[in-house]
Amino acid sequence: MTKKIAILPGDGIGPEIVNETIKVLDALRSGFGLNVETEQGLIGGAAYDATGTPFPEATLKLAQDADAILLGAVGGPKWEPLDYALRPERGLLGLRAGLELFANLRPALLYPQLLDASTLKADVVSNLDLMIIRELTGGIYFGKPRGRRINDSNKREGYNTLVYSESEISRIAHIGFQIARKRQKRLCSIDKANVLECTELWREVVIEVGKEYPDVALSHMYVDNAAMQLVRNPKQFDVMLTDNLFGDILSDCAAMLTGSIGMLPSASLDKNGKGMYEPIHGSAPDIAGRNVANPIATVLSLAMLLRYSFDDDATATHIEQAIQAALDAGCRTADIYSEGTRKVSTTEMGDAIVSALLARKS
Repeated sequence: MTKKIAILPGDGIGPEIVNETIKVLDALRSGFGLNVETEQGLIGGAAYDATGTPFPEATLKLAQDADAILLGAVGGPKWEPLDYALRPERGLLGLRAGLELFANLRPALLYPQLLDASTLKADVVSNLDLMIIRELTGGIYFGKPRGRRINDSNKREGYNTLVYSESEISRIAHIGFQIARKRQKRLCSIDKANVLECTELWREVVIEVGKEYPDVALSHMYVDNAAMQLVRNPKQFDVMLTDNLFGDILSDCAAMLTGSIGMLPSASLDKNGKGMYEPIHGSAPDIAGRNVANPIATVLSLAMLLRYSFDDDATATHIEQAIQAALDAGCRTADIYSEGTRKVSTTEMGDAIVSALLARKS
């Protein structure tokens, strides 16, 4: 049965890194018999420029009809003067909400070839392999009321609402425990229960759900301490369970442990395993069009797509091993370059991965 992938390149470096991932996908179709078809759509600033909205109805329908979605990146200074509702990021948030993609999986894995690329000491980050699970459709990013106003003192004021229901916390907690079962059976839930009532409820519900998973060791940590511990002793964590805001911040922190944010993919899943897959980095408008961006996170996002939405672990492993081979050959984009390796462009890194992939077939 043919599977369909909706491809949304987006803004900035999005089209460049997505193009390299399409090359990998084409190699899988021609060399490994992968039975998928693709269709591209608009989102973010590119969609606004073309249609006047960052999230066209046609894009929502394309995503709804597809079996999975591959996204590049959205945003850039060009669109910052727009009203809040028209900014590129609203397209991304709308897609997450429209498809009910509530579970965000963000692995942080340090490849041994990139040990020197991390800014932390080798003994701190060597063999790093952790997973951050971020709730994606609730919390302060979506809570209401929100907005700006003039207060009683005639001063400008901005306000947002942090809110989670018991059911929202419960469903992401189940995902966390289930993934922990497949790893080291350790889950650390991140909150700020000492000062935020919403996350006090978060902790209570996670404890209740944890009783259904007696084989998983549950611990708790305040978010400020978790941020410190990520750079002090990151290997103490296996699975970290977080709300939307905390996960957004901590996952970017964890990304830099691996040497570059350009190395890390993510998956955003609904209750049935359908997902949107994207690199965790942004659109990097400062380097867009220069052919220097690292496409590896996007290619790894394709691997996650195959593993989690298509249940094709074998093909996903082929991609991951091809990336390892390209790194073994010394290929490095500028963000992961070190002395003694070969600095390559975005397209050259894509070509190296494709060559390594096809070599596995032969």
